[in-house]
Amino acid sequence: MRITEAVTLPVSAVDSKQMVLHVIGKRNKERVLPLTESILQMLREVWKIHRSTSWLFPSRRLVTHLPDATARAAFIQARNACGFDDRFRPHSLRHSFATHMLERGVDIRIIQILLGHSSLQSTEIYTHLTEPLRDQLRQLLRQTTDGLFEGRRPSHG
Repeated sequence: MRITEAVTLPVSAVDSKQMVLHVIGKRNKERVLPLTESILQMLREVWKIHRSTSWLFPSRRLVTHLPDATARAAFIQARNACGFDDRFRPHSLRHSFATHMLERGVDIRIIQILLGHSSLQSTEIYTHLTEPLRDQLRQLLRQTTDGLFEGRRPSHG
């Protein structure tokens, strides 16, 4: 999710019976994301700390959601504690998620839905050739071209 999507999540966005999270993205479009047991448990633990009836991630006053700037500052603090440089940004997490999904063979249309892209072109930026994808492509090309030129003499014309 984008930072804005995360910090503006109301408590009602969590549907623990269906194991989904309702996210309002860009242009006020809703998408439904699957939840795992561990993510649901983490959200419950976070909620137990503040018990806001409105927001999953409330501000200190509990009546408004956590400001984007506060979430970004927390990210930067965690990033620095991990020793990453300033090129690692919150959006890097979305990029890494999409790349890892592609590397695991997840259909790009599924990734498009998960990221909330209205256009497949927006998702295609994540299809850059990572090393595992390069290896898969090399293997496919090898299977396709092995033996293709064996026993043939070049023609001189």
